[in-house]
Amino acid sequence: MKFVSFNLMPYRELPADFEGKYPSVWVTPPKTLFDPVKGHRMYHDYLDELEFSIDLGYDAVGVNEHHSNAYGMMPSPNLMASILSRKVRRSDKTSLMVLGNSLAAYNPPIRVAEEFAMLDVLSGGKFIAGFPVGTSMDGNYAYGINPAELRERYYEAHDLIMKTWNSDDLIMWNGKYNQFRYINPWPRTAQRPHPPVWIPGGGSVETYDFSIKHNYSFSYLSYFGHKYAKKVMGPFWQRNDELGADRNPYKAGYAQIICVSETDERAQTDYEEHVRYFFNKCLHIDPRIAEAPGYRTVKSLRAGLRSQFDGTQKSAAQMLKDGMGWKELIEEGFIVAGSPASVRDQLAEGAKDLRVGNIMCLLHIGSMPHWLAIKNLQLFAEEVMPHLREIYSEWDHSHYWPTGFAEEEQSGSVAQV
Repeated sequence: MKFVSFNLMPYRELPADFEGKYPSVWVTPPKTLFDPVKGHRMYHDYLDELEFSIDLGYDAVGVNEHHSNAYGMMPSPNLMASILSRKVRRSDKTSLMVLGNSLAAYNPPIRVAEEFAMLDVLSGGKFIAGFPVGTSMDGNYAYGINPAELRERYYEAHDLIMKTWNSDDLIMWNGKYNQFRYINPWPRTAQRPHPPVWIPGGGSVETYDFSIKHNYSFSYLSYFGHKYAKKVMGPFWQRNDELGADRNPYKAGYAQIICVSETDERAQTDYEEHVRYFFNKCLHIDPRIAEAPGYRTVKSLRAGLRSQFDGTQKSAAQMLKDGMGWKELIEEGFIVAGSPASVRDQLAEGAKDLRVGNIMCLLHIGSMPHWLAIKNLQLFAEEVMPHLREIYSEWDHSHYWPTGFAEEEQSGSVAQV
């Protein structure tokens, strides 16, 4: 199995009455709540945690993109990735993942082709490119994209980027939303013809088909854990079988909140406050802006696939208010928590049930202080990760993961892997 140290970069100091006083953590949180001095410290804490993950030998460090959002302070993940690339290039174990750039939001989309090529070169050919459609809150409400056009813009941007990467010639493009007489970006990607592509999704039939037909890796970035993720990953594998594709587990992944401590009891003492902060404040989302009309396709609606934030599912915050405790959070799979042995058992069960070879490990969560995130990262890397490596080891992961190239000490050519 492969493990990605993934950091959402939340604002850790929202007021105690945030969820009662303000309607949403996404789109409308007052920016007067953001203190730049505190934000400065948080950004550098998170970068330190991701760089520490490289020292610990995680398979990748990962960042993502959100807008007008207090639980994810990364409107530009490429900025963070460029900093991390300096250390990734010296690692023989860790890749760099941007999961990713919401393609429809980029004008022109060849900007993504250019910046991702830069990250691929900077990291030494160890870059994974993520192409999400993006949430309705980001794309439709924060960036004002017509929901009826979002997917059409996404598909055209994808095709344009891939044509740009796959050609060594100067090309032109005459699409519905983009027209270019000259496309000749420098630099070109280090990995040829392009870096591995991953598609993070919230669950739609079209995204299943798109990922499977292009042989990209699909990841479900739910915040409700492995049992909730079954609702999305089950239909994904069913659709995969209908299309006659192979069942390589490395073409699938999911996100999981993980809390490791010395004992099961100590894990609750260490982490419960910060997990509750995450569910109560960071997932406090106004259902009126969870999903714009026209965002979800008719085919997905007919398949019963809904947003995890649209109010049809009782929110984790409401469940906590209704009395859900630490034990129930674990039993429902919302979190994987406890001693190293307990975490190993829970994580192995989830990975096998979902048939996923990649786990985006959320080891910093909510208001977790820097020292506790470091403890969590280290315990997981040293006492959990090595014991789960052999799961799915019979499958070849090379199509979905980069290998990098050997870096020369002096200027000159490098050996392509």
